[in-house]
Amino acid sequence: MSNQPDILHYAVSVVGKDRTGIVAGISEVLFRLGCNLADSSCTMLAGEFAMILIVSHPRPFGKGHLFDELKPVCDGLGMSLAVRTLHPDEAARQETRGEICMVSVYGADQPGIVYRVARELAGLGVNITDLNTRLIGTPAEPVYVMMLEAALPDGQTPETLTALLDNLKKELNVEIGVRAITPVAL
Repeated sequence: MSNQPDILHYAVSVVGKDRTGIVAGISEVLFRLGCNLADSSCTMLAGEFAMILIVSHPRPFGKGHLFDELKPVCDGLGMSLAVRTLHPDEAARQETRGEICMVSVYGADQPGIVYRVARELAGLGVNITDLNTRLIGTPAEPVYVMMLEAALPDGQTPETLTALLDNLKKELNVEIGVRAITPVAL
């Protein structure tokens, strides 16, 4: 039997109107409680700010207690809050298999770009691990930008993926680029 305490993991989601101090307020509560912030993603979408955190804490720390501690800060910031307990298999770090690449898509704004590209990649066995979109340009000439981080299936390279996406590129009249992401050893 191990002397190490069981570790509980939680997924914490916070969403609301962007303002200064959201990350500081949430992370202060987590620090005060002795939580470890394992993974996080925070971004501003239009005027909304969204953050998803994977948080851990040794037992007997419960989900309800975490929610109760974060709720006043979220209420004060006008943010919505959700906390979910993760099962051990959900909390385990998933090593990405296959070569990691960045897929960039640029073109005139039109409905269906995300769907069509995501469907094509899924059909090719490509796993999207991160996706961001932005509308840039002017109101008269909006440009849609999508950046995806993706794991290629065995045997596929950025060059073969580029060739496989060529028809979609023409159909959507967009630019699609694929480049390898070089891993960094620390």
